[in-house]
Amino acid sequence: MATAHLLRRASSAFLSSASTGPLRPRSPPLPGLLRPPRAAMATNSSASPFQKIQIQREDTTFDAYVVGKENAPGIVVLQEWWGVDYEIKNHAIHISQLGGGYRALIPDLYRGKVALDVAEAQHLMEGLDWQGAVKDIQASVKWLKSNGSPKVGVTGYCMGGALSIASGVLVPEVDAVVAFYGTPSSELADPSKAKAPIQAHFGEHDSFVGFSDVTAAKSLEEKLKSSGVPYEVHIYPGCSHAFMNTSPEALERKKGMGLTDENQEAVDLAWSRFSAWMGRFLGSA
Repeated sequence: MATAHLLRRASSAFLSSASTGPLRPRSPPLPGLLRPPRAAMATNSSASPFQKIQIQREDTTFDAYVVGKENAPGIVVLQEWWGVDYEIKNHAIHISQLGGGYRALIPDLYRGKVALDVAEAQHLMEGLDWQGAVKDIQASVKWLKSNGSPKVGVTGYCMGGALSIASGVLVPEVDAVVAFYGTPSSELADPSKAKAPIQAHFGEHDSFVGFSDVTAAKSLEEKLKSSGVPYEVHIYPGCSHAFMNTSPEALERKKGMGLTDENQEAVDLAWSRFSAWMGRFLGSA
């Protein structure tokens, strides 16, 4: 009941609070968003390099999408609040080609649902079973390790960034984490108890207070200091939320949300740091 009350209060905000989730209702409301162009939707339905698989955990089965070479180190790639859309697939393809190559796996945390506007994305995110999502991540890591990946990392963006840090605390099979602009609530996971090395990336002008702004980044850094695991926290000058999303469709979507910055140098630097971190801990240089 308390969770439902909080979500109702945050109905117009981008980030909302749940007792089991990492998001808080203290960010400014964002304007409505037009649906992405037809070209973006076509990206999801056209021929794809991904192999669609099914993963079972307990009494639940969920879809996942795999790309990259077999027997390479694995990386679980976690979606933003939109779902498994064109941009998270873009990230997974790019990740699979970094360094000596990776096997990237996207678990479908929304069970087939993909949001086409802000209101729908928020509805899906608010309805997410956060503990269940962590279990999905653990099952995905185990699937990769059972299918040829000697070591497995986790990465994610926004909602997925928060979940990736949570996995570094709660999923012992995770070997490394890289999180982008998202932190978990203390109810979900305490980063001071992290067991896997964590690298995190934030934009200097991210306005989502307590979740991915500079204050949240510095708070995360302090917690990681006491964890005893290797860590890095990077803040990118001039960048706002979701600065890693660079496809034409994603840029249009960001502009509809009031996020107009573009900084390819920051994106390239973040990918370089990502590649070095995962190469160091997963063994794909």
